Amino acid sequence: MDDRGGRQPSSVFEVRGVGVLLLDDQGRIVQVNREAEVLLGRPAEDVLGHDSHDRLHRDRHGHTLPRSSCPFRQALNSGRAAQGQLGWYERGDGTLLPLCWLITPCRIAGGRDGAVIVFYEREPGTAAEESRDRSRPEAAALPELERLALLAETTTTLTSTLDVQEALRRLTRLVVPRLADWAVIDLISPGEEVWRASVVHHEAGALVDREDLQGRMPPIPHESVMPLSRALRGAASTLAGPENYQGPPDTGIAVAQREMFEATGMHSAAITPIRGVREVLGALTLGRSEQIEPFSDLPLLEDIARRAGLALENARLYQRQRRVTETMQRHLLPRLPRVPGLEMAAQYLAAPEASEVGGDWYDAFRLQDDTLAVAIGDVVGHDADAAASMAQVRNMLRAYAWSYQEPPSAIVDRLDQAVQHMTEASLATMIFARVECSGADHRGCQVRWTNAGHPPPLLVTHDGQARFLNSSVDPLIGADLTAPRQDATEQLPPLSTLVFYTDGLIESRARSLSQGLSRLSRHAAALVHRPLNAFCDLLLERVRPADNDDDVALLALRRP
Repeated sequence: MDDRGGRQPSSVFEVRGVGVLLLDDQGRIVQVNREAEVLLGRPAEDVLGHDSHDRLHRDRHGHTLPRSSCPFRQALNSGRAAQGQLGWYERGDGTLLPLCWLITPCRIAGGRDGAVIVFYEREPGTAAEESRDRSRPEAAALPELERLALLAETTTTLTSTLDVQEALRRLTRLVVPRLADWAVIDLISPGEEVWRASVVHHEAGALVDREDLQGRMPPIPHESVMPLSRALRGAASTLAGPENYQGPPDTGIAVAQREMFEATGMHSAAITPIRGVREVLGALTLGRSEQIEPFSDLPLLEDIARRAGLALENARLYQRQRRVTETMQRHLLPRLPRVPGLEMAAQYLAAPEASEVGGDWYDAFRLQDDTLAVAIGDVVGHDADAAASMAQVRNMLRAYAWSYQEPPSAIVDRLDQAVQHMTEASLATMIFARVECSGADHRGCQVRWTNAGHPPPLLVTHDGQARFLNSSVDPLIGADLTAPRQDATEQLPPLSTLVFYTDGLIESRARSLSQGLSRLSRHAAALVHRPLNAFCDLLLERVRPADNDDDVALLALRRP
């Protein structure tokens, strides 16, 4: 027999008037007997490999039944036998075959789980007989409009966050207590470790996080037939209860599940795998307590888990990118050198919705003549491409500043030409400065700088007076420049603090640029007596606009 199955009388018995269908664990037909072909008016090739529910099962009017009300699917998923006194299959000619049926779990080729359906034709009975039909589901499913609304809400709610923990929190609040009074989420890490990430219970009108039941789980067993073990391997959804775990445990996960049922008091649970596009991410369990009917709408649970899988996979991919870019950021942002007579501190804060690194940057390094060079800049964009362009600009600036003993304006002129012809960077703002201290005790100190379209530096004296060092502002790096760039010079008084920053610190959609500059000046003056690291931290905290969606770089120098 090939993978799609075939007629095999030795394993699918032949009884006159009785049809037999053998299903795999996904509900696909893998074998049929001859009587089934006769009763259905279909050759075996017409049904083999197809989902039995979609291909055959109909209601009394010939319409396809919702999966949530399909007794065959419920029995297949629960692993329990069931029977019905009246049902309908669609014949090959489109007419309906009224039938009595029995479905029972079994093992199929390869040791896989499956089920066998035995059915025979019957005359439709009276209305009273039909009302006693045992094929009805155990509990009423949600109305179709409510189901669709829940699925739409699930998609919208879960896809609007890229944080894994927030996605889990939202998922549990979507299903508890609407569908169940317990929700358990087990996740598989990229290293194949299992972690019970969330256990939530509805109690006294509130949701309670049971952190005592969360934590690391035993490894995924590859041979266990227990419900959670199978779900973590990606098998079909199933119903489970404490009785499934009463026997000798076959794995550590079985022990953990038995303890979970004992601790929660759940009398029944539905377990389904959470699948991403490429792999199984975990399992979702919805449990019900003693006073509530067992959960029976497995197709709805599968739809929710499918949407949750896509949202979690997107969140994981985003977090993976964040880790990569955080590493990139650590290597791109420099260590500040030690300079006699100067203190330095710096901060970098990524855009809230970006990838933790962007086009804003700062730098400080010694030149050949032992002068300190400082720079701050902003390459257009705040993503990984902007960060790569920023790295090119920063490294070329270092090379030119080290190689040529020239004023800042001449160095930036060289950089400008190189950026236009040798890099992928489009436009960038920048301040490049030399901090020149004289005398053995560095009592005299001045800063010489050039400004390429960047916000002006802020000088704050020890007595709390603050002013911006407004000089000629030349065009951005990468723009066509017709006139030579200009330099400016300023003396740094003792105990003064010089602040370089990027526009993310002052720009806001709610106020003008001048208001942002005024806010920066006011807070810097108020904080000038703080230690320099605390000065930078508090300045970012108090000045950065709440509606800011850009990176911020900050570099501060102080004459102690």
